[in-house]
Amino acid sequence: MKIQPVKGTRDFYPDQMAVRNWIIDGWKKVSLRNGFEEYDGPIFEYLKMFQIKSGDEIAEQLFSLTDRGGRELALRPEMTPTLARMVNQRINSLPKPIKWFSVPRLFRAERPQKGRLREFFQWNIDIIGEDSVLADAEVIFTTVDYLREAGLTSDDIVVKVSSRKMLKAIMTVIGVPDESLMPLYSLLDKRNRLPVDTFEKMLSDLLPQSKIANEVKEFMGCENIKQVENRYGRQETSEIIELMRLLYGMGVGDYYIFDPGIVRGLAYYTGIVFEIYDKADELRAIGGGGRYDNLLKDFGGPLIPATGMGMGDCVLEILLRDKVLLEKKLPKPSLDFFVAYVDIDEQIEEDAIRLAMKLRSNGFSANFSYKSAKLGKQLKQASESNAVKCIIIGEEFKDNKLVVKDMVSGEQNTVNVDKFFSGLTSD
Repeated sequence: MKIQPVKGTRDFYPDQMAVRNWIIDGWKKVSLRNGFEEYDGPIFEYLKMFQIKSGDEIAEQLFSLTDRGGRELALRPEMTPTLARMVNQRINSLPKPIKWFSVPRLFRAERPQKGRLREFFQWNIDIIGEDSVLADAEVIFTTVDYLREAGLTSDDIVVKVSSRKMLKAIMTVIGVPDESLMPLYSLLDKRNRLPVDTFEKMLSDLLPQSKIANEVKEFMGCENIKQVENRYGRQETSEIIELMRLLYGMGVGDYYIFDPGIVRGLAYYTGIVFEIYDKADELRAIGGGGRYDNLLKDFGGPLIPATGMGMGDCVLEILLRDKVLLEKKLPKPSLDFFVAYVDIDEQIEEDAIRLAMKLRSNGFSANFSYKSAKLGKQLKQASESNAVKCIIIGEEFKDNKLVVKDMVSGEQNTVNVDKFFSGLTSD
């Protein structure tokens, strides 16, 4: 019987592994240069930890199990609860602000779709202990910093920003009852994925007073923050205006727009929220995040401000392939040296192997042919391996000499073995 991989998972053959490593290495590089420190946690946690954040219904959306001691556990579907638990454990000893990042492997028991699998990698960055809009701006800047590093421009992607604090204030002014706020946020979060008539029917069911429902629709139709300010006042929009000023000053002003439809349906968001999309709007969100000032308190810790972002690898890879950026950016596998030999006696093969091992021991990548073959065939193998140089040993090796061939220029020189190794420098 031919066994297939589990639906919603991926096999990482060497070519796909190269893509995965390139994406993750980029995430780590950008995180570090923006001042974030890396952390990680266990791949499974107590089920109740995810229920605290998302409610009992979350159990149907993740892979849960009961261990031998009868404890209910779950494979982590996200990283934020683990982050909250870890920070709370050492809240008094950690210097603030806490700037951490992680690249966990996550799991969701959902129906696989384009860009959404059951197993995936996600980049998370978080700033804890800082309540200024500057922290929100830095999270967005760091996100854009990576996307630019990957080759995406403001013609390819857009960061849509809004504010849950602003939304709550405006909905209160409009007259939306407090008990309807969370259901309304959830509905607004789905608005762009619903037919217009379906959305309006659900909105009127949730808000039977047509005046209130119409006012909500008018707010959602605002195309820029100035329209919101003119309608509801500067006080309600000051946070977004400050964010935009900071992002412009950081040099990423051409990447963002205000969008009142960015709500982030989860209950724990409290302030600035944002999502990143492809400019053509053909894919689901590449990533998103926002401020969550109450989450650590919900997990038994103190009330402390926090803001962060999560970006999965699935949608990102689709977009990078669509833009032909992987072909342009992904480095090709290569060798520093390929060791070839002219088959003149049995000893020469052992000499070639020993020389290759010495190169490896000195910090260089080196390979050789497992089987004796004509020199032309070995040179072809060196070329196919993208070797920078090919070392050829033959009759002259008895005089402690070897031939070094530059695989790009084709130039080759005979050099003394000891002099060759003394002149090597490894990065």
